[in-house]
Amino acid sequence: MQDCEILDLYWNRDERAIVETQRSYGKYCYSIAYNILHDREDSDECVNDTWFRAWNAIPPDRPGRFALFLGTITRNLSFDKWKHKNAAKRGNGDMELALDELLECVPAVHSTEEAVEAAELERLINEFLYTLPQKDCNVFLRRYWYVEEYSEIAKRYHMKLNTVKTSLFRTRAKLREYLEREGVVV
Repeated sequence: MQDCEILDLYWNRDERAIVETQRSYGKYCYSIAYNILHDREDSDECVNDTWFRAWNAIPPDRPGRFALFLGTITRNLSFDKWKHKNAAKRGNGDMELALDELLECVPAVHSTEEAVEAAELERLINEFLYTLPQKDCNVFLRRYWYVEEYSEIAKRYHMKLNTVKTSLFRTRAKLREYLEREGVVV
């Protein structure tokens, strides 16, 4: 079923929308959640919560890119669950490492003013990603959007593990330089 047909089901409050969304995007959303949480039950819960949030958001919203809409909801729910589970302890997992790696080149958000600046930062990062060769962009997104492990990225793109790490290091350095040129204080 096409996205527009699924969205029509949501718009008409037809419960088949959930079934069709699960059929079309269940594996995609589950992989996002699992890469962040590394727990089957928590990942399933986040995916189910994604369908619930989508149901509550459509209408009035009608997302232009349904996969991105669902992926963003899943990712945010998964990060929230991860933060909740790890509030009292700092784990040794990839999530913490991935977030720490990005702190080198992306400032944290704390106030309302900074939240507005974060929206501009998001725009600049998206512009930067369009300047990268496709493979470098994909590797970067796999690590920092999907939170995939280095070894998974290496396997996916037929690269050596050290090549992935070096590529990400260089891309982060380029991002930092790009943001500084655009006036972002890192």
